Amino acid sequence: MTDRRAELTRLVEEFTACFNNADLDGLMTFFADDAVYEEVNGPVNRGKAAIRRAFEPLFSGQFGRVQFIGRDFFIDPTQDKVMASWDCHLVMDGVPKVLEGLDTYQFRGEKVVFKRAYCKARQPRYVDAA
Repeated sequence: MTDRRAELTRLVEEFTACFNNADLDGLMTFFADDAVYEEVNGPVNRGKAAIRRAFEPLFSGQFGRVQFIGRDFFIDPTQDKVMASWDCHLVMDGVPKVLEGLDTYQFRGEKVVFKRAYCKARQPRYVDAA
């Protein structure tokens, strides 16, 4: 079990390094073909092509050099799940900003099958109850 914890930690650290090195191609290698990514602001992206399109703005340079600085990992190796909190440093309208948030990951082997992003916001985002 300890080995799986270390493996999940390594995978999330390498995933984050792809962001910090502006390596979108490298980032996409972490996702399973059937992966799902839920963005901070609500859109749900299914499959690698949709996920890539969702991430492209972060790699376009419009937000400067986007850097994720990790805070904490919470890992459940028996469920292949990771929760990672972070500070995202970026530039909006020419002003440096820091966005605080966290991601939850579900892995299948070495691939991310589900990733959901959350962040602190002035205004909460409500969704309709099913």
